[in-house]
Amino acid sequence: MAPIKDIIFLLLTGGLAAFLCWYFYQRYNLNKALHNIYYLMGFAVLLVSGLLLIFLGLGILSSPYVLTVASLIPLGISMGIAEEYYPAWKKYFKWFALAGFLAIAASSIGGMMTIKRIAVPLFHGVAGFVLFLGPFFAKGSPKGFFWVGIGGLLISLGGVALAFISVGKQLLFFSPDFVMLILTPLLFLMAGAFALGFAKKG
Repeated sequence: MAPIKDIIFLLLTGGLAAFLCWYFYQRYNLNKALHNIYYLMGFAVLLVSGLLLIFLGLGILSSPYVLTVASLIPLGISMGIAEEYYPAWKKYFKWFALAGFLAIAASSIGGMMTIKRIAVPLFHGVAGFVLFLGPFFAKGSPKGFFWVGIGGLLISLGGVALAFISVGKQLLFFSPDFVMLILTPLLFLMAGAFALGFAKKG
């Protein structure tokens, strides 16, 4: 089981993720818009991942299966942003996201380290780019939606750092020990920023 500090942050993160799952489920029932399903997928995976980290500890992050499933968090949220606000290129981004997810799954589970070293940072980098900048330039988005971009920046920092560690490298000062120290507070701040930004949608 995770240390008490991590458990507290993971419980808080899980509460926010559960709220966002409920929120997007309600919104989908109102208008059946596909982007709500993508958002719901991302936050449902965040909720499940947080529960697994509580009961099994942060050591499960080294599992190739966990790395693969956790990729659905930035995948779902970034696809939701593309679907809702960037119709001109959402189709191309969906194909990129699918190819990236399959590459991560195959290389992680199959132990193909050369492909993994390319696929993991590339996918997380591009998805993080959409998550970070997409909300700032989204036309017709509600005031305060920029908080989703802040959440995207936070998840990008953690995701890319974990991605480099998973392939045996270090990103800047993000050593394995430092990443493990800040991971759960970072997840909480990320979920809080997402909740602030998406709640502006009313």
